[in-house]
Amino acid sequence: MTGATRGIGLEAARDLLRRSPETHLVVLGRESSAARVLPQLREISPHVSTVNVNLASKAGIDTAAAHVEDLLDAGELPAMKGIVCNAGVHLSDALRTSEDGYELTFAVNVLATHLLLRRLHPHLEAPGRVVVTVSDAHFGDLRHTGGTMPAPHWKGPEIVSRPGAFDRSERVRSGGRRAYVTSKLGAIHLVHEWARRLPDGIDILAYNPSLVTGTGLAREMGGSAQFIMKWFMPILEVTPLVDTPPVAGRKLADVILGVTDAPTGSYIHRTAPARSSAESYDADREQALWDWMEQA
Repeated sequence: MTGATRGIGLEAARDLLRRSPETHLVVLGRESSAARVLPQLREISPHVSTVNVNLASKAGIDTAAAHVEDLLDAGELPAMKGIVCNAGVHLSDALRTSEDGYELTFAVNVLATHLLLRRLHPHLEAPGRVVVTVSDAHFGDLRHTGGTMPAPHWKGPEIVSRPGAFDRSERVRSGGRRAYVTSKLGAIHLVHEWARRLPDGIDILAYNPSLVTGTGLAREMGGSAQFIMKWFMPILEVTPLVDTPPVAGRKLADVILGVTDAPTGSYIHRTAPARSSAESYDADREQALWDWMEQA
């Protein structure tokens, strides 16, 4: 599981270990972050391991995946039943690069997911499940974002993977936020294409936690979004519109454990299958993304 060292990922990890004590959880994260949460998780269950990974590096992802494979081959891990790609970044511009020269938001939110799955999915045993955390921000409309996000601008992976792919990429809204919503659209495309290719008995689902307070994701968003997340969103916690990290984490754990039932390729909105945006259903675009990823 990536993204298990903070926010809803950490809450989901805790809930997963409490509810499924036979599960051995492998936390893929930065060494320092994983070391910080490992004692907390091992208070719940001894069956927790950590693997250092840099999701902004193709070589780092390969090294981490190879480590997992070595642990499986040595019998130090039980059979793999699931992969959870929960990590993500949301930056204040679309100019920063990964170690390999890709725009950083795209590299972590889309490319890293594909590279991990490409390497590790052959080890999954049926019935198995892959869960990818996405966002309803990919709709980019007033209903789903309250006007805080622009619409995604998908120009093809060869374009949106480049730093400076969007007009005024140096700005918060037209750069950082547009890169974020576009990457989440790309992640849903990726889920659809993997659903066509995974063998029977191995499902892949896109999980949308929707509005969640206190995750830290907005720390680099800048502008009005930081004000909204800090002061306005907590007010909404008393309504059913917003979840706290423990609640959203439990819902993510429900998806991981199969409590939330859905056909492979589904988009889960909080607790149930739903339709993602009309733009997210495009087989030609999904095939093109897959082809580009395979060459990346």
